[in-house]
Amino acid sequence: MTIGGSIALIILGAILAYAVDVDLSGVDVRLVGVILMIGGLIGLVIGLVRIAAARRAVDRRPAPPAHEEHYYENGPRRTY
Repeated sequence: MTIGGSIALIILGAILAYAVDVDLSGVDVRLVGVILMIGGLIGLVIGLVRIAAARRAVDRRPAPPAHEEHYYENGPRRTY
């Protein structure tokens, strides 16, 4: 789940929990909203942890070599 999807779930859950006043038989709309908000928060935390881990992995890459040495089979060519 992406960060944007997590924020969308949080917003949808908040709308259902606090703004909708509908009585459905067998369904508690407020509870569904709270469950969506909790799921969105969990997805948001997981997304942020994955981004932080990816940034740490990029920082661990070895630095490129300072210079390159080329070895030739017959020695270096001389041009006159």
